[in-house]
Amino acid sequence: MKLKTRSERMKIAIPALLVLGLLSACNPAPKYAKPPAQTPAAFKEAVPQEYKEGTGWKVAQPGDDKIRGKWWEIYNDPQLNALEEQVQISNQTIAAAEANFRVARSLVLSGRAALFPLVSASAQYTNSRFSQTAKGANIVGTGGAANTGTAVGTTTGTGSTTSVGGTSGTGVINNFSLPVDVSYTIDLWHKLRNTVAASAYQAQASAADVATALLSTQAELAQDYFQVRALDAERIILRDTVANYRRTLDLTLSRFRGGIDSDEDVSQAQTQLDTAIAQQTDLGVARAQYEHAVATLIGKPPAGFSLSVAPFTPTPPPVPVALPSELLERRPDIAAAERQVAAANAEIGVARAAYYPNLTLSASGGFETSTFTQWFDWPSRFWSLGPTLAETIFDAGLRRAANQQAQASYEGTVATYRQTVLTAFQAVEDNLSSLRILSEEIVQQHTAVNSANHFLNLSLTRYQGGVDSYLNVITAQNTLLSNRETELQIQLRQMTSSVSLIMALGGGWNASQLPNMKQLTAKQAGGNHPPGSLP
Repeated sequence: MKLKTRSERMKIAIPALLVLGLLSACNPAPKYAKPPAQTPAAFKEAVPQEYKEGTGWKVAQPGDDKIRGKWWEIYNDPQLNALEEQVQISNQTIAAAEANFRVARSLVLSGRAALFPLVSASAQYTNSRFSQTAKGANIVGTGGAANTGTAVGTTTGTGSTTSVGGTSGTGVINNFSLPVDVSYTIDLWHKLRNTVAASAYQAQASAADVATALLSTQAELAQDYFQVRALDAERIILRDTVANYRRTLDLTLSRFRGGIDSDEDVSQAQTQLDTAIAQQTDLGVARAQYEHAVATLIGKPPAGFSLSVAPFTPTPPPVPVALPSELLERRPDIAAAERQVAAANAEIGVARAAYYPNLTLSASGGFETSTFTQWFDWPSRFWSLGPTLAETIFDAGLRRAANQQAQASYEGTVATYRQTVLTAFQAVEDNLSSLRILSEEIVQQHTAVNSANHFLNLSLTRYQGGVDSYLNVITAQNTLLSNRETELQIQLRQMTSSVSLIMALGGGWNASQLPNMKQLTAKQAGGNHPPGSLP
């Protein structure tokens, strides 16, 4: 029945639109909530009050400022600051991670495009000739003349064909066409929107991966830098030791010439000196390797980079330690794991939408003729439109398997997220305990160095007085050297543990820095950005 009035058409259109609106609000994906994770009320290894004074390290008070983005500045080392500034600009690992983020962001734009109609147009001209001798292909009409026009249906025998236009009796056909096709899939069951959401969550996880890579590289650079400075300090220790060994050798030679010592004592003193010189030279190997590592981290060839000798200042600064619950927002790896959970949750909605029918609206229109001069005339127009409702009737369990897979993937990401949280708490506790225990140990080791130095002075005095043999002096010298090197290693461990603690606490990063949907779909999203930077 043909509708004759506008009101009659509206009576059907309005209910249809209401039904489509209600259906489009149906989202089969589970409502997302961040998975709960076991979070302690406080860190067990936070430094007790009795360890805070006089031990060389303490946890910052609750009122102190939080860790800033440029966390390395708390070490007050200008050279370290200059090196850290180059990591984001030149490090190729950060550049690769940032490129992966832009790939993920492009997938968001690609998925979002499916929410809009697809419009395509193509201008076409064809010139064709049909065979007049092939049976059933081109039919000779009344009078023996070949029919003209484009055959859209053929018969056998001596009939005529249906055509859209002709040229001449030669069977040569011209066709000028300009169709415009429009196709739009109505997202009734949020399949497309859940796909976009999953891609957006993946892109946010990729952005967090960039932050994780940046933080890891910055921490590695700081630790390698402190290794170089510790080797410089060890070189000073060995330089002083070599100087002391030379004086002791001179003393032994003097006593040997006086007939007091034997040549055995002289040989022992000479061996001890030569060993210390070789040990001092060997430090160059490790220092060169760490220097090369620093060069690589800032994106420079090792051949064109060097670190001058500088003092080692083993004073780990107070590190602000927030509540464990805040750690969930400050660690980029935790944020990345949580965004993966959100993406897997959206994928469940995509899998569930396969159970429901797809509604696609299609339309095509344009101009078509066999004469160029009539190509855009109004009578040359054509059009067609209509909806398509498609539903899978039988798939042998394919959709059920896809849903089971999506659910299992979601549960796997939840487990990974919770394990990441546990590992993060472990890292903080490990480094807190390391700093607390090392702060005690450094005091004890410094006392041991003083005792070893006193032991050496006594041994030299007794050796010069002829009371003890030179063997006691050698033992005392080796003991002092060993204790000084141990003290230096404890100080280095303090500094590297301090860096590790800052890294475990997120290095000043916060989940609010993740790009939102507006940033992910901005027009400049397809452009290039400096390595490690986020929009």
